[in-house]
Amino acid sequence: MVSATFIPSGKELSKDEIKSLITENNVKFVRLQFVDINGQVKNMAVPADKIDNILNNEIMLDGSSIKGFRSIETSDMYFFPDRKTFCILPWRGKEGSNVARLICDIYNPDGTPFEGCPRTNLKRVLEEAKKLGYTINFGPEAEFFLFKKDENGRPTSVTHDAAGYYDVGPEDLGEDLRAEMVHTLQDMGFEIEASHHEVAEGQHEIDFKYGDALTTADNVVTFRVAVKSIAAKYGLHATFMPKPIFGVNGSGMHCNFSLNKDGKNAFLDESKPYQLSQEALWAIGGVLKNVRGIAAITNPTVNSYKRLVPGYEAPVYLAWSAANRSALLRVPAKRGPGTRVELRSPDPSCNPYMAFAAILTAALDGIQNKIDPPAPAETNIYHLTEKERKKMKIDSLPGSLEEALDLLEKSPVAKEALGEHIFNEFISAKKREWDSYRTAVTQWELDTYLEKY
Repeated sequence: MVSATFIPSGKELSKDEIKSLITENNVKFVRLQFVDINGQVKNMAVPADKIDNILNNEIMLDGSSIKGFRSIETSDMYFFPDRKTFCILPWRGKEGSNVARLICDIYNPDGTPFEGCPRTNLKRVLEEAKKLGYTINFGPEAEFFLFKKDENGRPTSVTHDAAGYYDVGPEDLGEDLRAEMVHTLQDMGFEIEASHHEVAEGQHEIDFKYGDALTTADNVVTFRVAVKSIAAKYGLHATFMPKPIFGVNGSGMHCNFSLNKDGKNAFLDESKPYQLSQEALWAIGGVLKNVRGIAAITNPTVNSYKRLVPGYEAPVYLAWSAANRSALLRVPAKRGPGTRVELRSPDPSCNPYMAFAAILTAALDGIQNKIDPPAPAETNIYHLTEKERKKMKIDSLPGSLEEALDLLEKSPVAKEALGEHIFNEFISAKKREWDSYRTAVTQWELDTYLEKY
């Protein structure tokens, strides 16, 4: 593996600096990266000698080839690279040459931002928050599974190891692999906070430091690509599918977030109960009010709702707590500048640009409309009966993608967060996905009914 050139996070490089790095590191190709509305990474590889064209925003793409972007009649679009995101890909280097990456926004031919680009849309939402005096930080915790491949190189559902939570070697066969993932991410400028084996066999977690919403969304996308690429080197398949194995814990992407105002953490007020400001409580109220309506964004697949069931530590019930991990929202113990709220429902199949936009918009809805949350739930909600939850007015997340889409269509906060173009295209795409699932004949049906009837 060729070591990457470390670029300090948030530093916007000049054109000359990028060109010098390309020459010094013998970069042969530059990948222009973006994501579609499903959060799938797309890219175009351009020879490095075209770097002037790249940095002058002259490289075009066919928007009609990306689902949810443009029709064939209006398909010409342009890559606008963000010079803060230039990085050499450690796993792509070979024989003295390297491949670099620039994350791009997608623009229309007239030079305006394309409203269907999830990254551009997040920028719009962040600007709206800024007008209200707020910036937001996110700290995601993305879990993943490692599976073996078959003789044809296709993924199986056989886990790489049989270890459990915080186990060590030799049971944890992922130690060396996680270590290489950590080193690779550090080479790319990540500040890694911890890594460990998760609860389920073959399940892992690597945590990186929080940051502003845009940088963190970029990092989530980069993290997923890096993890998959390093796993492939070891002949394994890394998946961020929320619930790949029945009967064990699924993979979540808990999202810690905090709002800043006037350079200070707006969630902290040491004079109040729990040391939480009124703005923090309103933000919690806003998320609880709107979380069902944005669930299709934070949990966007059919499989997402097989994770969100009682019994596997996944949050299901709409409540908040200062510590209780059975609640959907909790406030971790750390105070001071680290005061934050943790939303536990999102999973790593989500588009982080869209998920962060939705969470921020829901929190701001709470602040602007002064939505008080209910009293915190200090009991284990999983142990409550349905009657007890009803008495405490504890609602639950949608139980399927179909239900989540119905709620999404009715949510003004979701529409505000995504913008009309992404909102409509996302619903259309997800309805097709649900219909495909609904009409498929599954192995369960064959096993249950084929002989019986």
